[in-house]
Amino acid sequence: MSPDEPEDKKPEDVPEEPRAEAPPSEPVQEPPPQSEPDSIFGDVPEQPVEPEPEPETVYVSSEPEPEPEPLYDPRNREPAYAPPADPEIPMPRPAPTRVDRQRARDARVNLDLDLGRIKRRKRYGLFITTISVLFIALVLMPVTWAGAYLFINAPSTLLMMQRAAEGETIRHYPIPINRMSPHIVRAVIAAEDARFCEHEGFDVEAIQEAMESNAAGGRTRGASTISQQTAKNLFLWPQRSWVRKGFETYFTALIEFMYPKRRIMEHYLNVAEWGDGNFGIEAAARARFGVSAADLTPLQAARLAAVLPSPNRWSADSPGPYVRRRAATIVQRANVIRNERLASCALIMDRPNTER
Repeated sequence: MSPDEPEDKKPEDVPEEPRAEAPPSEPVQEPPPQSEPDSIFGDVPEQPVEPEPEPETVYVSSEPEPEPEPLYDPRNREPAYAPPADPEIPMPRPAPTRVDRQRARDARVNLDLDLGRIKRRKRYGLFITTISVLFIALVLMPVTWAGAYLFINAPSTLLMMQRAAEGETIRHYPIPINRMSPHIVRAVIAAEDARFCEHEGFDVEAIQEAMESNAAGGRTRGASTISQQTAKNLFLWPQRSWVRKGFETYFTALIEFMYPKRRIMEHYLNVAEWGDGNFGIEAAARARFGVSAADLTPLQAARLAAVLPSPNRWSADSPGPYVRRRAATIVQRANVIRNERLASCALIMDRPNTER
């Protein structure tokens, strides 16, 4: 001990140096117990049994595998992929010359000319289309329709369709005029249009008289001729309007030009309404008097003609006082029509002997 060291310092106060820890040793496997030899030649050592390896855990990634980079195809001059295009760098444009300005002006002039030509074509095309539609609607279709009825009887009319839609049973039996009683032809002319064989579809005198009577405040009178009523019944609807009146005038002039008077009278008597769904003189004669149209008497014909203005309100088979008086007047007028041959355009028997 050095004299300079304090006496009260004990050996145990000296700090101990840390000792390095020895690495953990692997556990020593004890050898398996020796068994008695199975043979006489001594002990045979047993082969150690190796443990089975544990299965390795395979981790599958959810991310898609990257696609392989495209390879160069030697058959093509370019690689299989398109390299990114370099950004275009705007180049300064040269100042337009006098020739360029002239070309631009010429191009604008030509463009204006082309646009004007296109507009004119569209305008003319629309005009031609409109004219074509009007020609088909106002000329071709009406003429074709009227031309067909020159040879065949009308199978139905708009009024028949309206009455059928209202629930009425339609009875319609078209017959030729030579199977109709001449009394019904004379009675209808006497009741509806005394100058039927004289005018060309419109009775100007009757129209003037009706206008004067209506202007004076008297009972409203109509001036429709048999030709006008035939045009309305064959081709148009029954409701009154200025549009229908205009079409009625057009179809009246058309059938007066295309049809003989005998054919107009035949159509009129075959499509006229006589009430309760009876259309045509044959259906009316059967329903009201139980006879055919050829067997009608002068009084029966006069009663059927008397109810024509309102066939659904008046009755021909059981007439009231007004229908009786009107029927008697029609019988007298029908005699005048026969004596003066005013129905000769529709009845062959009323024509002079030289015209038969």
